[in-house]
Amino acid sequence: MIRLVGILVGLGFTFVVLLTFGVGAYTAATEPAAETAEHAFHLTPKEDVHFSFEGPVGRWDVAQLQRGYKVYKEVCSACHSLKQVAFRNLADLGYSEAQVKAEAAAWRVPGIDPNTGEATTRPGLPTDAFPSPYPNSVAAAAANNNAIPPDLSLMTKARHEGSHYVYSLLTGYQEPSAELAERFPDSLPGPGLHHNPYFANLNLAMAPPLTSEGQVTFDDGTVATVDQMAQDVAAFLTWTAEPKLVKRKQTGWPVLGFLLFATLLAWFAKKSVWANAKRRED
Repeated sequence: MIRLVGILVGLGFTFVVLLTFGVGAYTAATEPAAETAEHAFHLTPKEDVHFSFEGPVGRWDVAQLQRGYKVYKEVCSACHSLKQVAFRNLADLGYSEAQVKAEAAAWRVPGIDPNTGEATTRPGLPTDAFPSPYPNSVAAAAANNNAIPPDLSLMTKARHEGSHYVYSLLTGYQEPSAELAERFPDSLPGPGLHHNPYFANLNLAMAPPLTSEGQVTFDDGTVATVDQMAQDVAAFLTWTAEPKLVKRKQTGWPVLGFLLFATLLAWFAKKSVWANAKRRED
């Protein structure tokens, strides 16, 4: 009797689950989803900017990468880490060994006092990674309206159309539109937030980091407009995320050529083998 009751209870539970699933599926299929501010006003990354590394034969613009590094160093590094990149990797951007050592030494990285064993900071070495500007996540959140600034090492790989996303975000700060205020007043930025339609939920804690022309002085004399700085740092962050991007493309062409040659060779071999077989049949 107990076993029968258990079976009936199990069947009843299964029926309820299936019924709930069926009702939910029918509702989702027949009733349109409520429109949200994110769906209505979120913008896809701008596509009107061309980067030198795009396309099948793209190349790094080393001068642009160096400018982007300077933007990161003088603007972005105040809040964002780059913990997947070591100072020695800057040699790939055309810096000499002496310049890499000088750049590393200009940064302070976590260390240990050899006399007391206490945590301290020391000048960076080429083997060190770019340090975080905050000692821990609690300090990072406290300094940024409870929003922990993300590490930027792989940011362009973590976002759709990563290079264009970074560029669009940096140049996309604006006042909320009147239509947004009228239709979705709850989606207006609150205290400490800033409106940016290229961000997923339209508002983010990061204030506009690039605010005026000349905020950074480029060594090659390029005029540092907001648009130029945004392009350069987007290119630099693409390099940090995919340093082998261009080399992979360069390797791909010989591989495709070999595969094409191997395919033709196999086709001619097949023709030769079957030609001999047909002659024997005849």
